[in-house]
Amino acid sequence: MFQKLAIGAVALALPLGVLAAPESYTVDPTHTFPHWEVSHFGVSNWRGHFGKSAGKFTLDRAAKAASVEITVQTASVNSGDNDKGSRPRSLDDHLRTPDFFNVAEFPTMTYKSTSVKFAGDNPGSIEGNLTLLGVTKPLILRVENWTCRAHPVNKKEMCGGNASGSFKRTDFGMKFAVPNIGDEIKLWIQIEGFKD
Repeated sequence: MFQKLAIGAVALALPLGVLAAPESYTVDPTHTFPHWEVSHFGVSNWRGHFGKSAGKFTLDRAAKAASVEITVQTASVNSGDNDKGSRPRSLDDHLRTPDFFNVAEFPTMTYKSTSVKFAGDNPGSIEGNLTLLGVTKPLILRVENWTCRAHPVNKKEMCGGNASGSFKRTDFGMKFAVPNIGDEIKLWIQIEGFKD
């Protein structure tokens, strides 16, 4: 009896963070946009983003463990040129064809973590798999500026930060216009999520 009471007293004395379970967050689609950059004829860097994404992440700060899963609607690609004018198509129209994202056959691309390494108390890098055009390849994302706090307006707990990495598009079968349009894609994702 005394042993059970002692164990209970020790458990009560432990900081609440030590006993905390993983917390689940839903990605805020109005503040989470993957951006991309690729060399264009070696003259400038062509940039754009995807306007529609969704996902979840978990965070266990006591155990220094986390996971993330993001789904991006490929048809939401935006290079800044979506008005074709007198041309047969805009650049965004072309990006949606089989030359690039083939959105009719592959309407989504996904990123799923396999492990997360912490730098101090916050996620520092994410190892995971990117699935694009039906091909899955590993992709490491570096995490910066990770912060958790109460949202200043709605007071809900939120976490987020910036993640970045790069990959070769030809690894996923996207070979159109290489090397005039570069092979290496730089990717940035600013991510924010509210605690469920």
